[in-house]
Amino acid sequence: MAAAADLQVGLAPVVQALGVDLEEVQVQGAGRRTVVRVIVDRDGGVDLECVADVTRVVSAALDAGPLADVIVGPYLLEVSSPGVDRPLTTPTHWRRATGRLVRVDLVSGETIEGRPTEVAADSVVLAVGTAPSRVPLSEIRRAVVQVEFGAREPDQSDADVQDD
Repeated sequence: MAAAADLQVGLAPVVQALGVDLEEVQVQGAGRRTVVRVIVDRDGGVDLECVADVTRVVSAALDAGPLADVIVGPYLLEVSSPGVDRPLTTPTHWRRATGRLVRVDLVSGETIEGRPTEVAADSVVLAVGTAPSRVPLSEIRRAVVQVEFGAREPDQSDADVQDD
């Protein structure tokens, strides 16, 4: 859709001014309104304050700014982070996943799980068991971060809690 492409180009510098990367813009009709989904990310992740800041600047750009003529009529704006099921497709995605468990489906049909330890423009080093393995990005068909459940490390706020 042309509106999504126009918004992707027009909103990128707006959100980058906040130190946030614009990952994707989706535009979809929903009855009499248009739903505009803006997916953003940054190093360290996106918190609610960041989502609120991005929502304000994107809304201003859509309402009265340079993009006011792209969406005609009422719209619903949704701003969020990519979520855990987003495929790792760029070196930036891989860098942000460093240390996390990832599942990698290779073009050869093999599947491996490991933790990214080093990211280059054309490859990633995965810690698989005790051995590191360099995998060219061109050999990866799909890669996603795995959700890990387990005991969390206690932080300072836990130390401040006293048992009665």
